[in-house]
Amino acid sequence: MKKVNIEKKTRVFDDFFKIDEVHLQHERLDGTMSPTLRILNFERGDGVAAIVFNVDTDKIILTKQFRYPTYTRGQGWIIEVVAGMQEAGVSPEEAIKKEILEEVGYEVESLSFMSSFFVSPGGTSEQIHMFYAVVNNASKVSAGGGLDEENEDIQIVEYDLDQAIQLAQTGGIVDAKTLYGLLWLENIVMKSL
Repeated sequence: MKKVNIEKKTRVFDDFFKIDEVHLQHERLDGTMSPTLRILNFERGDGVAAIVFNVDTDKIILTKQFRYPTYTRGQGWIIEVVAGMQEAGVSPEEAIKKEILEEVGYEVESLSFMSSFFVSPGGTSEQIHMFYAVVNNASKVSAGGGLDEENEDIQIVEYDLDQAIQLAQTGGIVDAKTLYGLLWLENIVMKSL
């Protein structure tokens, strides 16, 4: 690990999201220290996500919901894997099981960890802990659709793997964690053939 000198750290925005302004120097590849840099870090905590697969229907269960930041870029309603924030003191596994129940109405039959990754490491410390979740028709215990108290308005959409991959290839899926989940699942299926 290379050397990092934090000279000053200030929380410049403190609400649901947080932004820290940091002045630092870091050891460069040649061993010298960088000049003092001003870095903004968007802190929102870690997230969880899962590609949900129903083994009875051979369908991938995804969600469609309004996302204002994508609306500003001409999208708005986008297709995503089940996802949410990981609350303090809750394991990623517990958090994603809760999100799957809330968003699509299934209790998880089996859960496999895929990986953890940074969503945009140049500006945010958020990591996504990604899972592959298996459900079946008998594990559907509620309608899903999200929580009213969180003003969620989630449509459940289901695709077979080929349909989902085609949708991704034609720009119908624009969410990075969803694209990653589909590519991971396609790779697993292809290796099993």
